Amino acid sequence: MAEGKWISYLRVSTDRQGKSGLGIEAQRNGVAEYLNGGNWFLVKELVEVESGKRSDRPKLDEAIKACRIYGAKLVIAKLDRLSRDAHFLLGLEKAGVDFVAADMPNANRLTVGIMAMVAEEERRMISKRTKDALAAARRRGTKLGGNRGVVPSEKAREMAAESLRARANERASDLAPMIRELQAAGKTSLRAIAEGLNDAGVQTPRKGKWSAVQVQRLLNRI
Repeated sequence: MAEGKWISYLRVSTDRQGKSGLGIEAQRNGVAEYLNGGNWFLVKELVEVESGKRSDRPKLDEAIKACRIYGAKLVIAKLDRLSRDAHFLLGLEKAGVDFVAADMPNANRLTVGIMAMVAEEERRMISKRTKDALAAARRRGTKLGGNRGVVPSEKAREMAAESLRARANERASDLAPMIRELQAAGKTSLRAIAEGLNDAGVQTPRKGKWSAVQVQRLLNRI
């Protein structure tokens, strides 16, 4: 049963199909059937008219950004609506967005292709071996966790800080169009922008409500 916020992504391969609606309605119905029941909300629907051989999908990029902005999941009607390219699907996985195919809702992890499946199985095996090794160490009385004298180097700290800045800048870039829309609608004060974001259901990076201070920090990054 579907729960939470969703972004719907529909794709057809030709401009002729896009104009005629051929295939789109069937995909829309497939998504509606998947979302039927439960406590869910469809934030928006995005339609792409592109060849499946291409990986530059502006509407899919927009859908991914919308998922990050609203904390939503991406839903598609069929697996092949994204791509048959495992490398491209791995890129989608790296985007940090959860997605589900309506025709195979229990197989969403398969959507990154066989290569990703093999990689994930390998990660599971490594994780299991690590957990088994830690359990064995505990049985031997080895002290685990805590500060064992490892001090992060200056370079490591700089890299960690840069990673945090990159994520914050990406978030600011995602929200910039919405901020401009709010400002164009007359919401120019920090408090008004915060209220606009909260009313739209957009959460802060910590999954909370926006305040004027947080909006100011956001604007400083845009």
